[in-house]
Amino acid sequence: MTTADHKVERAANKLQQLANQLAGEGGVMGKLAEPLAEDADLIRKMKPSLIKARAKGEAPTNQKPEKPTLAPSSPQLGKRPKPKESGGPNPWLVVGVALAAGIFLAKWIDWRGHAHPRD
Repeated sequence: MTTADHKVERAANKLQQLANQLAGEGGVMGKLAEPLAEDADLIRKMKPSLIKARAKGEAPTNQKPEKPTLAPSSPQLGKRPKPKESGGPNPWLVVGVALAAGIFLAKWIDWRGHAHPRD
């Protein structure tokens, strides 16, 4: 291999590493992983020595495209256990108790107001 081949291979390896890294993420970045892996495979086929061999007719030119290899898009550990729900009181019960306490407090203040009139 020539130095140019090494540089092309190194660039393809970096692109493949980026594709594997993005495959682990979700969303838009995860969708970019497969095209980047295909680009890395294409760059490997563009080595100057391979191009020279194909031009001379020494290398095969009718290869079938291969599916690029990617890292799995998510951890392969199985389902996570559901977190325990903290529970707590029913929200309607809390609202009802607060309403009853408010009415009771208003009536008590009104009753105490009649005990000491200001006129």
